Amino acid sequence: MIIIVGLLVVIAIYDLTQRRHAILRNYPVVGHLRFWLESVGPELRQYIVTDNDEELPFSRDQRRWVYASAKGENSYFGFGTDNRLDVAGYPFFHHAPFPIDGDADEPVSGAKVLGERRDRPGQFTPASIVNVSAMSFGSLSSAAIQAINRGAAIAGCLHNTGEGGISAHHRSGGDLVFQVGTGYFGARDSHGAFSIDALLESLVDAPVKAIEIKLSQGAKPGLGGVLPAAKVSPEIAAARGVPVGITVHSPARHSEFDDIATLVDFVERIAEATGLPVGIKSAIGGGAFWTELAEHMADSGHGPDFITVDGGEGGTGAAPLVFADHVALPFRQAFPVVRHAFDSHGLTERLTFVGAGKLGFPADAAVALAMGADLINVAREAMLSIGCIQAQKCHTGHCPTGVATQNRRLVRGLDPTDKSVRLAKYVLAFQHDLRALAHAMGHDHPSRIRLDQITIADGNGNFTPGPQAFTP
Repeated sequence: MIIIVGLLVVIAIYDLTQRRHAILRNYPVVGHLRFWLESVGPELRQYIVTDNDEELPFSRDQRRWVYASAKGENSYFGFGTDNRLDVAGYPFFHHAPFPIDGDADEPVSGAKVLGERRDRPGQFTPASIVNVSAMSFGSLSSAAIQAINRGAAIAGCLHNTGEGGISAHHRSGGDLVFQVGTGYFGARDSHGAFSIDALLESLVDAPVKAIEIKLSQGAKPGLGGVLPAAKVSPEIAAARGVPVGITVHSPARHSEFDDIATLVDFVERIAEATGLPVGIKSAIGGGAFWTELAEHMADSGHGPDFITVDGGEGGTGAAPLVFADHVALPFRQAFPVVRHAFDSHGLTERLTFVGAGKLGFPADAAVALAMGADLINVAREAMLSIGCIQAQKCHTGHCPTGVATQNRRLVRGLDPTDKSVRLAKYVLAFQHDLRALAHAMGHDHPSRIRLDQITIADGNGNFTPGPQAFTP
């Protein structure tokens, strides 16, 4: 018995001091059970529970690919596919008879200059076609933000701050996209109104490359948000420009504009003051707004430099079930609506289109690029890469891996140094698979993949050419 107790003490000490696994740091000894269960998971599911594609929102196969990529392990799958190939929406890519024999390890940059239409020094070509989507400090822990930002620096990708302002943890080496939400955190005066001076102050010494105005997001389109007083720590308060320990509300809509003309004026005001590319992000509910925006931009010559289309299947924010399940179109139905509006007015070359909403896997991203997206944003997949195990406790403050919580004991388990490397490896593996797929289809860059090189299953035993499958 003494030997057993001594052995458990040694294991507990090791677990508490190692930095590779947040689960073991937060749950010494018993945490090993999770890894054992994971290791025998395929056998348990095969005979007792579920198959590899049954779990949601991300299947076991999807999570395994992210984990293996993030750890630099073998991410191949053996013995053929176990997917149902006749499920509605399932894509098939047409490989070329003479594929490109190129180096798929070469980083994949964006294919457009962000802000090209503005003759300002702030325009740039994103170094990575895959970037980290908006997740604020407050929704994610300090350690998670540090890990993502450091990882973004290693991978050369952009890190969107989310609407919580720029914290010290965002200043860990990675380039930023600063998001302006309805609460104007990091860009507000003492009364909560938007302040251009406060915005410019937030940008001082911060590696911000672009600014994104959030109209809505896939997780909770049409809703605002609440950050409870208990979560408003001095660090979070400083980043958001709000009092410590006071509940903070994000309204459902912006107070600075109430129609398309004033929205465009707001975009232009920020672009003029900062010299940076300015875009808008939105979940999609219908086409009328986008048609009117395109018409206004064509007539005035003003408007956003980029548009981020967030599919209704996006989900880093907690939301009522009816909003999470039923509000806003999925990405594949939403994106053509937006793209068609700007195509009809000859504006697509002036704009950069960013796709988001469960696109953190090569096949889904390749379809989005073929539809006309220029960049891919990932959120929950980035969380998986730094240790998230899909416990779905983000809204409770009890995230067991320290990713989506402000609980200090749980945050302690996440080591930013180790997890930053995992984020970078995931992004680079993602880029590798996108380029390898493009090479197999006869292209040197994934943005050149065409819709007529994709066939989509309709779920009824039939298959539809890509151009017909994705029409607004």
